[in-house]
Amino acid sequence: MTETLSVLDARKLILHCQRLNSRNSFGRGMNATLAAIEHLGYVQLDTLSVVQRAHLHTLWNRVVGFRPEHIDKLQKQGKVFEHWSHALAILPMRDYRFSLPMMNRIASGEVHWFPKNKKQTEKVLQRIRSEGLLSSSNFDDKKTSNAMWARSPSKAALEQLFIEGELMVPYRNKFQKVYDLRERVLPAGVDTSAPSEEEWCRHLIRSFLRAHGLGQLKEMSYLKKGMGAAMSKTAQQMEEDDLIVKLSVGGRDYYCEPKLLELLHTTLPRSSLRILSPFDNAIIQRKRISALFDFDFQIECYVKKENRVYGYFCLPILHRNKLVGRIDAKADKKTGVLHLFHLQLEGAVRDTNVLLTALQGELKRFATFNGCDELQLHRYSGNGRKPTWS
Repeated sequence: MTETLSVLDARKLILHCQRLNSRNSFGRGMNATLAAIEHLGYVQLDTLSVVQRAHLHTLWNRVVGFRPEHIDKLQKQGKVFEHWSHALAILPMRDYRFSLPMMNRIASGEVHWFPKNKKQTEKVLQRIRSEGLLSSSNFDDKKTSNAMWARSPSKAALEQLFIEGELMVPYRNKFQKVYDLRERVLPAGVDTSAPSEEEWCRHLIRSFLRAHGLGQLKEMSYLKKGMGAAMSKTAQQMEEDDLIVKLSVGGRDYYCEPKLLELLHTTLPRSSLRILSPFDNAIIQRKRISALFDFDFQIECYVKKENRVYGYFCLPILHRNKLVGRIDAKADKKTGVLHLFHLQLEGAVRDTNVLLTALQGELKRFATFNGCDELQLHRYSGNGRKPTWS
C-alpha cells in the first residue's frame, strides 16, 4: 500500500536528510567534513569561482568550522577521491568500487568527452610512469582550437586516463589537477572489485535515499545511461524485502526507506536559512526541485547575457522549508565587497521582514566565508523597501 505524504512533510524529510537544518549534525572539523561527504555520497566540483567554489560552499553550509584545507588534507590522506558522479565530484574512498562501472565502460571504448587517442595517452602515461606527479602545465602543447571545450592533446589524454581510472588526482595545486598512477595513489585495502549490476543499483538507491529522503528511480540514476530496467527490478525486490516503501507526494510516486520517516517527528528550526550553491546536492536536479519545492531554477552562466532572466550566477535562498528567492552575487576579494547584483524574492513570500533579517545575518557570514567584509546590494525585487545593508 502506498502511503501519502504532504508536500510540506516531503520537504521536511529532504532537508533533514540533506542536513541543511543544522551545521552541527556532523560534528566539527575535518572529521565532520569527511562524514558530510560520506553522507551525501558526493560533492560536486566546478571551475567557476564567482563566489567560493561549489564544493566548498556546499560543505560550508553543512559543517560548522569547515575549512577549505580539509578537502586537500582528506584527498592527500586517501580518504576521498575525485571522479565522475553526474559531474566531476569529490567522492568518499569507501565507495571507490562503485565508480568502476563507469571507468570500465570508458576504458572499453565508450566516449566520454573526446575519442581516445591511444598514441597520445600512452605518451602521457609513460611520462607519468617515469617522472612521477604531473599536471597539464607540465606539457607544452597547445589547444587544437579556440572552441570553449577545446583541449590540448596532452590535456585530453590526461582527462581520458583519469576518467578511465588509470590516473588519479592525489591533490590539486591552485585548483589544477595533479595526476599520478592509480597504483601509487589508491590506499592499500581499498575494495577494487567491480560491483554486479544489482549491487550497483542497490548502492544508487540506498545512497540517494540516505541523502535525499525520498526519490524516484530516474533521480537515483540521474545521467547514468541504460539503468532503467535494472533499477526497476532491484527496487521491486527491495520493496518486497521491506527495505524501501512507496510514497505518494503531490500525485507522484517516490521511494523511501521506512526508518527515515521517523525524521518527520523532528522539527525544523524556525530560524534556519541557507544561501545555496547552484550545484548544491539538494537542488542539482531541477525537475525534482520544481515538483517538490515549486521553484524553477536554472544556472544562467552558460546562457547568453541577453537571454538571462535572473543573472549570471544566482544563489537560491532556502528559508525554513521553502526556496524563497535568489541572489545574483559576486565576491570581489581585492576590495572586500560581496556584490549582490540582484536580490529577488519569490512573489509568494509574505513575512518579508523576518526573511530579510535572517538573510542579512547569513549574508554577513557568507561574506566572511568569501573573504569579504562589506555587502553592496545593487538591485532588489520583492515586497517592501530595498534593504540597506553594508
